[in-house]
Amino acid sequence: MSRLHPQTERHAVEKLGWLRAAVLGANDGTLSTGSLIVGVASSHAEHGSILIAGLSALVAGALSMAAGEYVSVSSQADSEHADIAREKQELATDWDGEVTELAGIYQERGLDEDLSRKVAVALMKHDALAAHARDELGLSEATAARPLQAAFASATAFSSGATLPVMAAVLTPVSWVSWSVSLISVVTLAILGAVGAIAGGARPLRPALRVTFWGVIAMIVTSGIGHLFGV
Repeated sequence: MSRLHPQTERHAVEKLGWLRAAVLGANDGTLSTGSLIVGVASSHAEHGSILIAGLSALVAGALSMAAGEYVSVSSQADSEHADIAREKQELATDWDGEVTELAGIYQERGLDEDLSRKVAVALMKHDALAAHARDELGLSEATAARPLQAAFASATAFSSGATLPVMAAVLTPVSWVSWSVSLISVVTLAILGAVGAIAGGARPLRPALRVTFWGVIAMIVTSGIGHLFGV
């Protein structure tokens, strides 16, 4: 049973990959939006102006994250489609060469020459393109690039993180906005840092302190800028 344990742990971590990505997006939303609100509030702006700035940061940040992720993942999807098309062409024109190539991959993984060729032939008879996509290109249905899904997930994660500092600004008197947003943002960052560390299998204290430190620095800097250019 002990030999199976590391494999089980690795699978569990892989399933938490989406959680780590969500935590990073929420962390970005909290830090950027909270810092912007603190900077505007420190300039002695009116409550309405602070709320407009916070909401604008939430919307603009979410759309920016979505657009950036969509473009990035779309480029990945284009590359995957080009690789698949090339593989189809190679299978159509050089079947024996592709069998030898796949068998070579299995030999590198520890199979002997005879067994590796038998496995390659069997898998290619079942689904040649899927076998090469998986074992030669490292592609599968589970890892395929999905631009729209990635864009929606990034926008949602950013918005969820930005919502708390915006709500703090909405519910707090204007004279206390800087302090309340700073406190809410820093606490949220600490929690997100701990959750992200746990999702990655690490101890939560150091990552939580690290992200909290940089959050405090961001709040101090933007607050200083707000005071410097106060209205």
